[in-house]
Amino acid sequence: MSWQKFLAGSRRSFSPARSSSVVSQDRVALESEDSTPATSPPATDNARLSISAPPSPTQDSPATFPATASRQLRYEDAVQDSELIESKIRLVNKLQDVFTTVGVNNPIDLPQIVVVGSQSSGKSSVLENIVGRDFLPRGSGIVTRRPLVLQLINRPASAETNGQSEEIENSTDKAANADEWGEFLHIPGQKFYDFNKIRDEISRETEAKVGRNAGISPAPINLRIYSPNVLTLTLVDLPGLTRVPVGDQPRDIERQIKDMILKYITKSNAIILAVTAANIDLANSDGLKLAREVDPEGQRTIGVLTKVDLMDEGTDVVDILAGRIIPLRMGYVPVVNRGQRDIDNKKPINASLEAERAFFDNHKAYRNKSSYCGTPYLARKLNLILMMHIKQTLPDIKARIASSLQKYSQELESLGPSLLGNSANIVMNIIIEFSQEWQTVLDGNNNEISGSELSGGARISFVFHELYSNGIKAVDPFDQTKDEQIRTWLYNSSGPSPALFVGTQAFEMIVKREIKRLEEPSLKCVSLVYDELVRILTQLLAKQLYRRYPTLKEKMHATVIAFFKKAMEPTNKLVKDLISMEICYINTAHPDFLNGHRAMAIVNERHNPKPAPAVDPKSGKAIASTPARAASPSLSGADASLNSEGGGFFGSFFAAKNKKKAAAMEPPPPTLKASGTFSDREQMEVEVIKLLISSYYNIVKRTMIDMVPKAIMLNLVQFTRSSMQTELLANMYRQAEMDELLKESDYTLRRRKECQQMVESLSRASEIVSQVQ
Repeated sequence: MSWQKFLAGSRRSFSPARSSSVVSQDRVALESEDSTPATSPPATDNARLSISAPPSPTQDSPATFPATASRQLRYEDAVQDSELIESKIRLVNKLQDVFTTVGVNNPIDLPQIVVVGSQSSGKSSVLENIVGRDFLPRGSGIVTRRPLVLQLINRPASAETNGQSEEIENSTDKAANADEWGEFLHIPGQKFYDFNKIRDEISRETEAKVGRNAGISPAPINLRIYSPNVLTLTLVDLPGLTRVPVGDQPRDIERQIKDMILKYITKSNAIILAVTAANIDLANSDGLKLAREVDPEGQRTIGVLTKVDLMDEGTDVVDILAGRIIPLRMGYVPVVNRGQRDIDNKKPINASLEAERAFFDNHKAYRNKSSYCGTPYLARKLNLILMMHIKQTLPDIKARIASSLQKYSQELESLGPSLLGNSANIVMNIIIEFSQEWQTVLDGNNNEISGSELSGGARISFVFHELYSNGIKAVDPFDQTKDEQIRTWLYNSSGPSPALFVGTQAFEMIVKREIKRLEEPSLKCVSLVYDELVRILTQLLAKQLYRRYPTLKEKMHATVIAFFKKAMEPTNKLVKDLISMEICYINTAHPDFLNGHRAMAIVNERHNPKPAPAVDPKSGKAIASTPARAASPSLSGADASLNSEGGGFFGSFFAAKNKKKAAAMEPPPPTLKASGTFSDREQMEVEVIKLLISSYYNIVKRTMIDMVPKAIMLNLVQFTRSSMQTELLANMYRQAEMDELLKESDYTLRRRKECQQMVESLSRASEIVSQVQ
């Protein structure tokens, strides 16, 4: 028997897979109303739906609402077919109970119907009509302040004696009977036959969590109701949307409620039941507006239109039901609830459902399609949609449970058992394991090598061969030393007699000064390698093992850092010594050094380039040129040299002076600085010494690029690699501190408990779903 037969009495089927055709059928049906009055279905004594037994001609039994004699629900087939499908709803209920009982957040997105709407939309009345009993708290403001997970379970009625049900003693509920009761998950085993006590327990449990003020809490209350007059269904009732805080309500109550509702309806497996009052503009519906934020296409939203009987005369919701205003794939269902006066006067739900049926049967806009209106039809529709939704999502639920169980089992294993062994052995094993892992990370033998970024020893290599090497190469010996300074140094180093050749003292003084500049980047390299070692240490100590023992982690971190700092002193000293070695002895005999003669030749060639040889145009051969005879020095030339006011170091001192003042030989000024232009000789000398400095400085830079990394590896990296275990044992392996080191963190204790609870609940959930094929 197919599931469509279950809704034969509803005159159509509601399959999520066929919902688009269903909506179109709704529209055609609602648009093709006859002007002649329709024949109303026969009235029944009880409008509450029951599928517990087939109708008998000898006794009055609850009938489907509404149904004609020719299309009554075939109970034999429906019960047989629905038992298999409804077992899946009971399965989801068990899964909800498993996670709620254990007290952990449900990691599985279970199918459920979430009821949303504004405070005045009539959510509570819709739920009470579906259940058929008064059981929800009433009052002004926010009454529902915690999510209510309402699990409705259909069960056959017990045998009746002389037409009377078993009476419930000490009950204030006139409708109390032995066939209907409620159970709270937080009070296992206690049955509430008196639904007034269910209302009181909901209020008491709410106040126990959030107090008597108007605050809200996301912690759900799980209520299960057993009755022959309900269809198996799971609903989640959430606080009604409000805009303006009233009284003691928090200032951000609107945001709190919205966040709570979004937490439920954002899940892809949630079916949204948007309750809206029909006597307001549908575009202003808070429930539909929030539903469209997470379900813009209306694929998993059902609209419920309340207060249809309060609409202005001559108006109806036919256009909404036909999908002309805001179309929803699962359509809309109009219902009529009890008014506030009916509630105050204790009007029974049965009478309310009868009035609802009569309203739709007699209203000219709805009477031809009254079988698609009202609470009983809404309950059947929700029951079927939830059944099919669970059937479709069950394979995914099984897969999610399996993957979550594996995930939490692995985490629980990583947290380790709560019972410890010998403290000394544990500390010893941790130290040995850390030391070995330190070595493997530095050597690049770690099993957790990343394919996306450098790590471990590779980062140290990057510091050596990229940062330090390029940093040293970028040091320019002449970015701080100008040509004027070199000229001054040359004059100062020659003493009272002008130098005939480039001064060695000036060369060494300038080179030593520039070599000293290499000390800072070399020490910076040591600091960068130290930072990389600390980085590796932090990564190793971030593992779960060390999070488990925070005291041991802090002790190990402090010990290793102190070890690094101790190794930094000889490392820095060795690097400084390398710089001092280069400064103390300038080796001009180095094979790569450009000597003075070669430098002079290069500079001469720059200043006096050889002319291109003349070529015979006929033969194409070079013509030998006869060197011109040098003219003998003349007195006039000497006089010209003496009388010239040319350039040079001191030229500017006499340039503006007349010959009389020059002849007076005034004493030199207190400060003598170069102010004249370079003479040819000075220009050549400066260029020569710059060539020599560049040549030797490049030799020193190559030496530093090669030797500084070796010094750091010797005194810092390799030293810590080989001596790490010895250092840790000397500072941590002390009997008096063992128990303190192995004291577990609060996080570890709490997380282990959470994982144990999660593994327990997921294991039970896995057993439950494994029973369903």
